[in-house]
Amino acid sequence: MLKTEEELLKKLSIADLERANAYAKDLGRGLQIVRSFSQGVTFFGSARLAQNNKYCKMAYKLGGLLAENGHTVITGGGPGIMEAANHGAYELGGRSIGLNITLAHEQFPNPYLTDCITFEYFFARKVSLAMSAKVFVFFPGGFGTMDELSEILCLMQEAKMPKMPVFLIGKDYWKAFDKIIGKMMMLKLINVKDAGIFTITDDVQKVVDAANKIGHPKISENFYDGFREASSLATK
Repeated sequence: MLKTEEELLKKLSIADLERANAYAKDLGRGLQIVRSFSQGVTFFGSARLAQNNKYCKMAYKLGGLLAENGHTVITGGGPGIMEAANHGAYELGGRSIGLNITLAHEQFPNPYLTDCITFEYFFARKVSLAMSAKVFVFFPGGFGTMDELSEILCLMQEAKMPKMPVFLIGKDYWKAFDKIIGKMMMLKLINVKDAGIFTITDDVQKVVDAANKIGHPKISENFYDGFREASSLATK
């Protein structure tokens, strides 16, 4: 016989309850900062690239273009691609958000942030990065970037989050990923329409155009508001 949720909750240890409270606190802090600015463009990419790297230069240029057009720039708040995007936005007087995290190495707040919060847990940070966005931009990166990309694509594929433009910047870098997607379609592991969730390009202006097309949501509004109810109705 399956145990009810109430019965299972009664069996939680003090340590489990403390852990759950810590998770909730971290997520709550993240959602609080998300509600302090208009949804903008969230950047993902490597923390290990130097600022003179070609992809960092592209991220810097894009950050500036977005700021010029009044769009908030959101990153993980660290070095590499994140710093470049924040730098571009900050230099042009734009809102430059850093959703940082405590790590043993590589991750420290870059100096080009108008707003910054440091998370303890990856999941809370990832939720906040997603809820901050009306457009997603992925630059070359390692395991962390691939984790974030695959999760965003999966959530959109399964209608667990609103469909939003997703750009992968750097044709040369992402061509191997595109090849894997083609293999998945050939083996019928995904549908052809799933490959249309993202766009691979070297043209950062396309990101700006997509953000301009969506416009500037009010700070009091978020594309996720009401989305849970809409998706749950579809399953009834």
